[in-house]
Amino acid sequence: MAKVLCVLYDDPAGGYPTSYARDDLPVIDRYPGGQTAPTPAAVDFVPGHLLGSVSGELGLRRFLEEAGHTLVVTSDKDGDGSVFDRELADADVVISQPFWPAYLTAERIAAAPKLKLAVTAGIGSDHVDLDAAVARGITVAEVTFSNSISVAEHVVMMTLSLVRNYLPSYRVVLDGGWNIADCVARSYDLEGMNVGTVAAGRIGLAVLRRLAPFDVKLHYTDRHRLPAEVERELGLTFHESAAAMVPYCDVVTINAPLHPETEGMFDDKLIGAMKRGAYLINTARARIADQDAVVRALESGQLAGYAGDVWFPQPAPADHPWRTMPHHGMTPHISGSSLSAQARYAAGTREILECWLAGRPIRDEYLIVQGGALAGAGAHAYSTH
Repeated sequence: MAKVLCVLYDDPAGGYPTSYARDDLPVIDRYPGGQTAPTPAAVDFVPGHLLGSVSGELGLRRFLEEAGHTLVVTSDKDGDGSVFDRELADADVVISQPFWPAYLTAERIAAAPKLKLAVTAGIGSDHVDLDAAVARGITVAEVTFSNSISVAEHVVMMTLSLVRNYLPSYRVVLDGGWNIADCVARSYDLEGMNVGTVAAGRIGLAVLRRLAPFDVKLHYTDRHRLPAEVERELGLTFHESAAAMVPYCDVVTINAPLHPETEGMFDDKLIGAMKRGAYLINTARARIADQDAVVRALESGQLAGYAGDVWFPQPAPADHPWRTMPHHGMTPHISGSSLSAQARYAAGTREILECWLAGRPIRDEYLIVQGGALAGAGAHAYSTH
């Protein structure tokens, strides 16, 4: 029998919901490109309910306990003596979300001799030390594509919010004011701007498709060039590198995984190569951007705005400089954890567990590491040292 350790974020401050704003969700059977949505044998939750918090349990308890397995759910993942560290010692499976990551460092992996499977409920497995997982033969899997469109929608929202100066204008209303000149003094149209994405995988391409109707000029860079027909369809300009692309762009959105090649990419030098007054959107991973370089660029006016929902560490401390820097549109890490997305990544997590517990192959597109090497989606997106 397996022990499954699941790390989820805390319930709402007012308690676990007893009702919801909507009664149902649209049914998504397939993603762009044809990949099918998760197909577990069954689910023990109501789509549209809060599943990513402690009381939601990703809808896994009945499934696991009826089969004789043990499920431990906690939000306590950091600090000396955390529940996560105590329970990890004899865990077979660890599950966590990118929004509340249980950082599976090499040291923690060494302290977990029984660990065989690490699952990301969502996408993005950089909170797992992939080198250590490869060395130990631990399988790493994530629910690829489950919340990619959710994140792409968040990118579009944040782009418009920054360019149109939405958040400060909303604050004027909350404060009882009507200061139109103050609101529009930093407000522009997106139409006609040059917008570029660093990486054009599932999320980056979805962003490009959603921004095309705004009559913008679209750019991208990626180590895997898109098919010529896609470039023609969307009018894309390809650049060999981020450094080659950013001087042309009014808006740059980061949609790349975190790995050694991307860590610290947006430093003083690269941000300095951007147009003065450009906007930078980062819903990928915080460490792709140099924390202090972003602050300096906003303070100097090199960047007109920075928005994103990824921080390091997560949760971000109260004194994190990104909370108080000027002209930002930061949110907690929520872009991929809408109630719509939760239904998909909870179902995908169960599908992965069903396969692993039964000894059946896990879908190739869900795999990041298997058999001591990068595998599946991981071989495409990640690199190891």
